[in-house]
Amino acid sequence: MKIRLDIDCTPEEARAFFGLPDVQPMQARMMEMIQEKIEQGFAGDPEALLKTWMPATVQGWDALQKMFWAQAGMGDPKKKG
Repeated sequence: MKIRLDIDCTPEEARAFFGLPDVQPMQARMMEMIQEKIEQGFAGDPEALLKTWMPATVQGWDALQKMFWAQAGMGDPKKKG
């Protein structure tokens, strides 16, 4: 036996039905704060901003590249000789 139930409602109506809080004002404020921080960061050095936000990712890419070259049997392409 199959039972199918289609409910036509907006996200706001569904949120109110389930008793979930409306977080849109908080999301809007957080996005404003993030935008202000980004603008402040770009006023200085964009590279420093990137390193601050993603230090593990940058290091991870370097390690991934070294592992790739080692597996390919080519060693580190940055080293000559």
